[in-house]
Amino acid sequence: MSAFEEHVRAALDELPPHLARALENVAVVVEDENPQDPDLFGLYEGTPLPDRGQGYEGSLPDRISIYRVPLEESFEDADELREEIRITVLHELAHYFGIDEDRLEELGYD
Repeated sequence: MSAFEEHVRAALDELPPHLARALENVAVVVEDENPQDPDLFGLYEGTPLPDRGQGYEGSLPDRISIYRVPLEESFEDADELREEIRITVLHELAHYFGIDEDRLEELGYD
């Protein structure tokens, strides 16, 4: 496991237990970059938890992608990179929990 992947894992491991237990049918993956937007740090794809209802059962897992290249290029300092990975993971998990961009900006996770 690379240092980058370890930082992603650490961000997930630091989640409060009640949030970690709420993660269902979601995969968090590290990719080099988003092909449509190479400057993107992360992306949530799926059905947010509050929107899941009848018919969701058996669906493929939601996906949170954390993009290594743009993060490493933007944050050369190891401590800053680790913090931005944490923020990116939390930002994308917030989308999973149904929090929109406006609320994330209010919370400082934009």
